[in-house]
Amino acid sequence: MASTPFHSILRRQLQLLHRPRSQLRFQSSLPASQNSAQISVKTSTETPTSTISAPVSSPARSTIAPLPLWQRLGPVTRLAQAYGNSQKKRPYVTQTISSIFIFFSADLLAQGMSDDDYDPVRTARNVFIGAGTAIPAYQWFKFLATRFNYKSRVLSLGVKIVLNQLLFATYMNVYFFSMQALLSGDGISGAVQRVRDTLLTSWINSCKIWPIVMAFNLSYVPLEYRALFAGIINLGWQAYLSILNRWAEVREAEAAEAAAEGMALA
Repeated sequence: MASTPFHSILRRQLQLLHRPRSQLRFQSSLPASQNSAQISVKTSTETPTSTISAPVSSPARSTIAPLPLWQRLGPVTRLAQAYGNSQKKRPYVTQTISSIFIFFSADLLAQGMSDDDYDPVRTARNVFIGAGTAIPAYQWFKFLATRFNYKSRVLSLGVKIVLNQLLFATYMNVYFFSMQALLSGDGISGAVQRVRDTLLTSWINSCKIWPIVMAFNLSYVPLEYRALFAGIINLGWQAYLSILNRWAEVREAEAAEAAAEGMALA
């Protein structure tokens, strides 16, 4: 049966009603990138006078921390790095050479501050004693680095400083003064007397310096450089110990002379 004009008009209206829905289904089946592109084109065509601009991201700021000052000192930095590498590869040899140099320089400094003539034998004694402190000092710093590491950084640092003063500082002072007496030929009794004359004074004065040095050393200095940093401070400290030992020698010599004169008069 032929379609009437009414039927034609109705079919036409239904086609117009179904057309947008089919286009929507077609758009939804496209990839997201194409859909967004179509939306962007539509937006630009509908609002030709407006501009849609995305925020321009500023260049990313560098998050790399600046190098410490001691790593930006040219030849000094290269020398310190060479020392650190040598300390990692040959710790005992490096530490022994460093200790010999420190004790040698400290004795030269101490003798230069006194009115006595230069005594090379005294320097040789200090060099020998310094070589004997190298490996114990290195092992002590390794021990502190791996022990007493609590959750509280303040507690860890405090325990390490206290142990360093009570144990290591006492040991080093006893070793230094007793070896000075033994190498001078004073014997065991002379070594005991030398320790009695010098240990308390040297230990009290060490409490004024070494806790601060150790706090900085353990907090900021890498392990391979801690012995070097302590050695730099130790240069002045050993000069002081050398002077203190010389004062003890003079007092002991005067006491021995007075005792000999007393026995002669008797």
